[in-house]
Amino acid sequence: MPAGKTSYVCLPCRASYKQPYRDMHERHDRRCPRCAEPLIHVGSAFAAPRRRDTAAWRTLSVLLHAGVRFHKGCCGGPGYRPRTLVEVRERMTHARRTGEPFAKALVRPELP
Repeated sequence: MPAGKTSYVCLPCRASYKQPYRDMHERHDRRCPRCAEPLIHVGSAFAAPRRRDTAAWRTLSVLLHAGVRFHKGCCGGPGYRPRTLVEVRERMTHARRTGEPFAKALVRPELP
């Protein structure tokens, strides 16, 4: 049975690639075919925004740098992820005020 495919992203190129998943113990750095920068593993439940949608890619960049990924859960999806910079700013402000980690605040569906 072939290995499942998962998504990898190059933020400078704003490109997404589906590639076969390899065990994390294998040290094989994946590189972008366009710019040769390292690709970021984002998970199998990732849906890339359009290349010209700069706001969506900025939002994605904040999520990835905070450690948020798009792996499938037991119910089939990755859960809530903010889609706009306004939602990201609201959650980052909440995290600063309460001391909650950024990664946890970013995946919170509703703010208290």
